[in-house]
Amino acid sequence: MSPRREKVEFRSYYDLPILNPPRWSALDIAGYLFTGGLAGASSVLAAGAEVTGRPTLARAGKVAGLAAIGVSTVALIHDLGRPARFHHMLRVVKPTSPMSIGTWILSTYGPLAGVAAGTSVTGLFPRLGRAATLGAGLTGPAVAAYTGVLLANTAVPAWHEAHGELPITFVGSAAAAAGGLGMIAAPVAEAGPARRLAVLGAAVETVSSTISERKMGIVAEAYHSGRAGKLLAAAKILTVGGALGAAVFGRSRLGAALSGAALLAGSACTRFGIFEAGLESARDPRYTVVPQNERKAQRTANSKITSSPGE
Repeated sequence: MSPRREKVEFRSYYDLPILNPPRWSALDIAGYLFTGGLAGASSVLAAGAEVTGRPTLARAGKVAGLAAIGVSTVALIHDLGRPARFHHMLRVVKPTSPMSIGTWILSTYGPLAGVAAGTSVTGLFPRLGRAATLGAGLTGPAVAAYTGVLLANTAVPAWHEAHGELPITFVGSAAAAAGGLGMIAAPVAEAGPARRLAVLGAAVETVSSTISERKMGIVAEAYHSGRAGKLLAAAKILTVGGALGAAVFGRSRLGAALSGAALLAGSACTRFGIFEAGLESARDPRYTVVPQNERKAQRTANSKITSSPGE
């Protein structure tokens, strides 16, 4: 008979959290995470469509990239409180700071996305527009991924414990969203790359998030409880359902529209759910104390193995 495990209560001085939960606005920061990823992946899709001669899909991706990065930047600046704070981050380049590098990525990508969209809509300077489209496509993956690095670089347990997979999950989620939007905006005859990107992105997001949750131990509870749990459960249903719809029904106009909408909604739920999981994990001392104790025990066990004489 196995011994009964007693429930341990974790408390801190004055019942305050061990970590100070981020005071970020969910609408601002989770919205910034979603729209930034959508922008970067849309530009990648637009570049591919430009090269393969799909003008409507290319234009949709360019306009989506500019609109989404505009919303993302406004949301970030709004959360910072003063526009000057964003400008001040451009005074230095700090390779060890994801926020510093992310600011420069946004500042490089934004003008390229603007020129690509502007020349596409007006028809002016086509060569310049093509170059900007390809440039935005090259920087798009960094825009989609860096926010995952940014969150994982914090001490928030639900984000930090997923540091190996979170950027991959964000890239997959961004690809699914961009593919979904491309399916909605482009004719079915041009939307083949969007369908394939949507299915690939959904698969990457699903596999990456599953691996992450299995590796993070007790901290995974934060992804399955409360508001975060509801959002992420909805995200999985919408993303998997949207990907299946894209694969099976994506060649019909109605099927493409419904599947694309599901993928967009699923990607948004993923970002908001991960954001909420981080806040919950910062509030509960268990998610800080238990992983620390497990790492300490592992280091102790490893040191005993290395210090013991060989036989």
